[in-house]
Amino acid sequence: MSAPKKLHVKTYGCQMNVYDSERMAEAMGAQGYVTTDRPEDADLILLNTCHIREKAAEKVYSELGRLKGLKAKNPDLKIGVAGCVAQAEGAEIVARQPAVDLVVGPQSYHRLPDLVARAAPGAPALDTEFPDEDKFEHLPKARTPAARPTAFLTVQEGCDKFCAFCVVPYTRGAEVSRPVARLLDETRALVDRGVVEVTLLGQNVNGYHGEGTDGRSWSLADLIHTLADIEGLERIRYTTSHPNDMTDDLIAAHGAQPKLMPYLHLPVQAGSDRVLKAMNRKHSAESYIEIIDRLRAVRPDLALSGDFIVGFPGETDADFEETLTLVERVRYAQAYSFKYSARPGTPAAERPGVAAEVAAERLARLQALLSAQQTEAQEAMVGREVSVLFEKAGRLPGQMIGKSEHLMAVHVPAPDEIKGRIARVRITEAAPHSLAGNLV
Repeated sequence: MSAPKKLHVKTYGCQMNVYDSERMAEAMGAQGYVTTDRPEDADLILLNTCHIREKAAEKVYSELGRLKGLKAKNPDLKIGVAGCVAQAEGAEIVARQPAVDLVVGPQSYHRLPDLVARAAPGAPALDTEFPDEDKFEHLPKARTPAARPTAFLTVQEGCDKFCAFCVVPYTRGAEVSRPVARLLDETRALVDRGVVEVTLLGQNVNGYHGEGTDGRSWSLADLIHTLADIEGLERIRYTTSHPNDMTDDLIAAHGAQPKLMPYLHLPVQAGSDRVLKAMNRKHSAESYIEIIDRLRAVRPDLALSGDFIVGFPGETDADFEETLTLVERVRYAQAYSFKYSARPGTPAAERPGVAAEVAAERLARLQALLSAQQTEAQEAMVGREVSVLFEKAGRLPGQMIGKSEHLMAVHVPAPDEIKGRIARVRITEAAPHSLAGNLV
């Protein structure tokens, strides 16, 4: 009996790419492939790429340059590029790096087994179309136990917002929401495999409008309340959201649904209305703060996360000061901040940018403020009791690590048997990125 073929997947970028990588591995698993962490042992290597940040494509080509040498040791090795760089670059990838055997966009990975079968030396297989069929309907169902008690679940893909800096509408396509019935089936299957927490994913997840079990269009709040009825599912999260789609029923769900965790990632990008208009965000700083106030009214302990871009074309010192003012007003438990980087094909890419040294100085000031707020949020947990879902062993012997309701990492002395369980923990110590405590 011959040994099974091996698959190595390297994932870049967002949680949705993590989910996509798992589904691609399942698709190839149905063809007899087993996964390996070692690219040198693989018969098929897939790079699942992200196109959001500057030089994303160059990082992929650099990695491909390192991987092509493995073909000398294994002539049957196939190398594929998937994800958003694949969608954006298409045939250019093969032209620049002939070692690539297949290129598949994020909407077509249900066709991956066929692409692998068709790919041959000198005849690479490409598929970067936006197919009519639902890729999720053509993927095999996972049968093995979940490796962790948490899982991602894509409920919505694509984006119709067309922010001036963003490539997502071009690489992921228009907004599409999956039917509720299919999401219920997939969630029940995850729970049967040992999952107790799901994070609902979408490029614009709170714009979810999938077909409900009654034939109507359901909102994300409708979906959350229905998923919460599944026995064994204890926690629900969602990401990433747009302020314009924080509907009344979704805000109310944060106060009414106990399984919806008190954590929200709600990007604002800037605190200046002038910059927000240039970004085509279609919300104001004031409307964003009003949403935060309403959320905190129904869930006072809500932990907030956000995204910020500094140095956007045309941003002045006064604009940047307004961003700092917004951050001071909102107070974030954590946040992600970046210098603006032009993405080819987006409207903002044609505009003159802010001087690099100015953008760097602004980013340093913003990150210092955000870091101080995160430290304050962490230290405020000392002495409190939190519920922790334990996910894995820690670095030290006899230590286990999990996440609190507020998505803060918590480590405690505990036996391995606690993995997959939710337990009460009293926090005794705070560090910049984690909390320490003891089981109650």
